[in-house]
Amino acid sequence: QVQLVESGGGLVQAGGSLRLSCAASGRTFNMNIMGWFRQAPGKEREFVAALSRSGGSTYYSDSVKGRFTISKDNAKNTVYLQMNSLKPEDAAIYYCIADSTVAQMAAPRYWGQGTQVTVSS
Repeated sequence: QVQLVESGGGLVQAGGSLRLSCAASGRTFNMNIMGWFRQAPGKEREFVAALSRSGGSTYYSDSVKGRFTISKDNAKNTVYLQMNSLKPEDAAIYYCIADSTVAQMAAPRYWGQGTQVTVSS
């Protein structure tokens, strides 16, 4: 099993920044992809960003490209999501995810409990 624990959510004004963290533990040896999804009230969960274990490959949704940056610290088994220029439409519960391959990003097996991001206009 893989455990994912998010932190760093909160309330921020539009145009501001937040950094989310996700610490992974357990059987992480084959978790080659980690990333983030989000879900706003009344909407379906959507992909936000992901990166490979090496960090050499990154993936972003069009809605966050250029504003969000995903990174990782392999020594700490932690993934980060730096969110800049936040917009009210970025408000959502953000979930850390992990799985073996990029192909599985459509339905990742492992999810964190989520962290709330609120953006005031």
